[in-house]
Amino acid sequence: MAETAAAVRRKPRASISVAADLVARGDANALFSAGHTGATVMATHAAFGMIAGVDRPALATTIPTRGGSAVLLDAGASVECRPQHLLQFAIMGAVYARVALGAERPRIGLLSIGEEETKGNELTREAHRLLKASSLNFIGNVEGREIYSGVADVIVCDGFTGNVVLKTSEGLVEAVEALLGEELQGTFSSQMGYLLSRRAFRRFRRRVDYSEYGGAPLVGVAGLAIVGHGRSSVKAVRNAIAMAYRFAESDFIRRVEQEIGGIQALSH
Repeated sequence: MAETAAAVRRKPRASISVAADLVARGDANALFSAGHTGATVMATHAAFGMIAGVDRPALATTIPTRGGSAVLLDAGASVECRPQHLLQFAIMGAVYARVALGAERPRIGLLSIGEEETKGNELTREAHRLLKASSLNFIGNVEGREIYSGVADVIVCDGFTGNVVLKTSEGLVEAVEALLGEELQGTFSSQMGYLLSRRAFRRFRRRVDYSEYGGAPLVGVAGLAIVGHGRSSVKAVRNAIAMAYRFAESDFIRRVEQEIGGIQALSH
């Protein structure tokens, strides 16, 4: 991360810095980047600053579930976290779920290795205590096998864990598609089965395709930034821009500021 920061400082006219400055000056409402995630975090943090009451930014990634979609954060912006950071992520994730997913009272889950509040490491145990004491709709710990079950609308974790979950999921989807393709190209009966099931397979692909979501908002910074996949297609870029528009129209930053302020007031 230090090398990334140095690189951003050495190139003040890099495209990501220019884009962030345009948003900071009010000449643009949001930015989208499919470039280096670390550089985007650094450039937007420098240009926007942080929302009052937020210490660390987080990447809020939309993931498919049995019940529709959920938000996983952090997906890689802040690797080393403290319990209060996870509480802040949960607050911002709740606002995201209301804006993007239409969840009126989002269910917040904390990613851990067991359902009991005593399970996990020191970070998750203390974060559990803070979330339980907050006014959020906290449902408790969520195990890895429940991430895609739809049990929670928002799943909170540190950036290291979230990035591993995200990359593992992408690899699993690619492996499942490849294995299905091999099986369906086998016997005549399997090929006929595929022809009869093409519509279902197309729906499956859409549900797990990252391009359907466009990108992940970088929440916590005091400006709108959407971070896309390095392999973003034209479709993904289009959807990311549409996402940026929705967030700008919904006054997302102000809503996060209000939620953070409200939680802090209740905790004093």
